[in-house]
Amino acid sequence: MVKRIENCVIDVCTWCAAKRLQLNADKTEILWFGSAVNLRKLSADELNMRVDQSVVKPVTTVRNLGVLIDAELSMRDHISRLAQTCFFHLRRLRSVRRQLGQDVTKRLVCALVLSRLDYCNVILAGLSASTLAPLQRVLRVAARVVLDFKPRDHVSCALRLRELQLTNRI
Repeated sequence: MVKRIENCVIDVCTWCAAKRLQLNADKTEILWFGSAVNLRKLSADELNMRVDQSVVKPVTTVRNLGVLIDAELSMRDHISRLAQTCFFHLRRLRSVRRQLGQDVTKRLVCALVLSRLDYCNVILAGLSASTLAPLQRVLRVAARVVLDFKPRDHVSCALRLRELQLTNRI
């Protein structure tokens, strides 16, 4: 299997050379996909791959278009990093929320938090509720910041009431 992939990389290098491009082996990463059991079955020799004169060692996660992809496709690293970034912005917004007002706060939450949650969210489809729980917490905290609720206040009833008010306006 590794030999077939190495042959594909050689073809890519050849194509790049024909187009006067050069493949940077130092920036090349390889990620083997599979279950944890199947990944443990691979030997160290099978995991490494040669690109030109360099040996590329496998990594546990790669970043593509801002999405962290791990070998088991569990998306835990991506969700963790995404939640961490969103909570950072929410903490900053909470500290200035009273000076901004609800309308400006709502716009900033949409721009800084909800847009990040929406970006490439289709890759999260089918994941378990426990894996997606950090993102659900982000949404609840975002609602608390916008509605100026205390950290222990329940937001689900307020969000349903708000949703009813919006649908009655339409």
